[in-house]
Amino acid sequence: MSERNITTTHSTSRSIRALVITVLVLTRIFTSPVAQAADDEYRQVSVADPYLEMHTGPGKGYPVFHVVDRGEAVDILMRRTDWFQVRADSGAVGWVDRAQMERTLVSTGTPIEFAEASQQDFTDSRWELGGLAGDFGGANIVSLYGAYSINPHVSLEVWGSQILGQFSNGWMGSVNVTHETWPDWRISPFFSLGTGVIHTEPKPTIVQGEDRTDQVAHAGAGFRFYATRRFILRAEFKSYVVFTSRDDNEEVEEWKVGFAFFF
Repeated sequence: MSERNITTTHSTSRSIRALVITVLVLTRIFTSPVAQAADDEYRQVSVADPYLEMHTGPGKGYPVFHVVDRGEAVDILMRRTDWFQVRADSGAVGWVDRAQMERTLVSTGTPIEFAEASQQDFTDSRWELGGLAGDFGGANIVSLYGAYSINPHVSLEVWGSQILGQFSNGWMGSVNVTHETWPDWRISPFFSLGTGVIHTEPKPTIVQGEDRTDQVAHAGAGFRFYATRRFILRAEFKSYVVFTSRDDNEEVEEWKVGFAFFF
């Protein structure tokens, strides 16, 4: 596609950094469920170590503001990845890392166990959020998407993309239906069909082009690879038809790779 050639290295690296930052922020927002080990209810455990350190936030960088002594109890309120929000008998509420929490005891006197996300959770997951980057007809493309699984085989996806080319920039929004034939495989292939709109803004040149907004349709294929915990790798190829207002339509090929998490 003549208007979408490869952009500069600076633009590419800037787009990749923006993609990574956006996905990390969204990951932090959406991976904050109620404590999984408590089955969405408070669970009380007792401290077995000499003390339990409570931080002001879910991370080593947050200061310790309160210590719970051995034998005292805490209620688990919330889990955020490997950090747990707990409430002490004194009423203090803070965050404790998983390493310390796994050395606390339940009412039977045995250490508490926290379930990890498994490949079965990957198969049964309803929601997915991720980001990919790659090539769109010779231009760089950075995309974010959200997906909802109607059943283990069929998902609905919403995509938003930024396209950066040497002679033009643009954006694209699309929706598609994805079908997985073997959703229980660790490497799960899929096929997709979808439609959307693409907006192209030519860069200033000797001859100024006009901005365009056109409808697109696409078919594609790819695979999702269960990596670890709630994270997956995703790679895909799509073939687009751009329905222009001119006499001829345009065909564009796209490939992308990235990562996502499910919940």
